[in-house]
Amino acid sequence: MNKQTIRDRLMSLLGSDHVLTDTLMKDHTSFRVGGPADFLVRPETIEQFIDVMCFCRTEKIPSYLIGNGSNLLVRDGGFRGVIIQTRGMDQIVTSGDRVTVYAGALLRRVAAEALAHGLSGMEFAAGIPGSMGGAIVMNAGAYGGEMKDIVESITVLTETGNLRTIAGADCDFGYRHSVVQDYDWIVVSTVLKLAAGDPEAIAARMKDFNRRRRDKQPLNFPSAGSTFRRPEGHFAGKLIQDAGMKGYRVGGAQVSEKHSGFVINADNATAADILALIGQVQAAVRDRFGVELKTEVITIGEEAAL
Repeated sequence: MNKQTIRDRLMSLLGSDHVLTDTLMKDHTSFRVGGPADFLVRPETIEQFIDVMCFCRTEKIPSYLIGNGSNLLVRDGGFRGVIIQTRGMDQIVTSGDRVTVYAGALLRRVAAEALAHGLSGMEFAAGIPGSMGGAIVMNAGAYGGEMKDIVESITVLTETGNLRTIAGADCDFGYRHSVVQDYDWIVVSTVLKLAAGDPEAIAARMKDFNRRRRDKQPLNFPSAGSTFRRPEGHFAGKLIQDAGMKGYRVGGAQVSEKHSGFVINADNATAADILALIGQVQAAVRDRFGVELKTEVITIGEEAAL
C-alpha cells in the first residue's frame, strides 16, 4: 500500500485535522530529537483508536504508540509507518474511591483529579512526565510508590482486536515491567483504587515530591527521564559518576552534571549523539565495575541516511 493510499485511509478514519504527514518526532518527544514519521495520528475516541490499530495490523503497516513521548528516543532517520498519539484519549472519571483513566491522560492530571476528590495514592506520580498508558506498561514508580500499588484493573486491546479486562493482581507488575510487555497488547484504560485522605496532607506530599524532583533532576534540559534501569544491588547514577562519566559529552548530548543517571540534550543533540553517549557510558561502567547498564529509554526508528 503506497503512502498516499495510507494517508487517504487514515484521514477517512480520523479526519484531516488528526493526521500529520512527515512530522518531525523531535516536536513530539521530551528528548527533542528525532526525524520525520511518515504519519502521526491523534485518535480522540476508543472507536477511532481501534479502527486505526486494526487498519495498521490488517495492512501490516508498522505502528507505534506514544503518549507524552517522555520515555522515547526516535532515531534521526525517523519512523516509516504510523505513530499513534494517545493524548486525545485522556478522559478521567471518578466514582467514589475508584478513578477510571484513559491511556492518554497525563499522570499529573490524574494526580490533580485525585487530589480534588480527596483521594490518596497517586501522589508519587504527580511529577512523572508521562501518560497513563505508558505508566502501566512500564509500572512507573517514584518515591516508594508504583502503579502496581493502586491498579485495580486494566483494559487492553488484544492482538485479535478485542477488548480484554485484566485484574491488577494478574498484571505481573515488577520493576519497570507489566504483563502488557509480554504480548501484543495495548493499554486502553485503567481503573485505579485509591484511598480517602486529607486533601491538605495529599497536597503537601505532592509538593514535597515535586520539590525533591526539581532539586535532584536536570529538568531545565530536554531528556527522557532516567536513562538507565537500576542494576540489581547498585544505583546507575552512582556507577556512572564513579566511572568518571559525569558531565561527559558526545556532540550535543551530555551526562547530566546534576544527576549522572540522566543523559540530556544539552545543545541541539542528535539521536546519534545520544545513542553514542549511552554506548560509551555503558562501556565505561562495564569496564570499571563489570555491570551491564540497560536502558530504560525506548529507541525506535531508522538511522539517518548517509
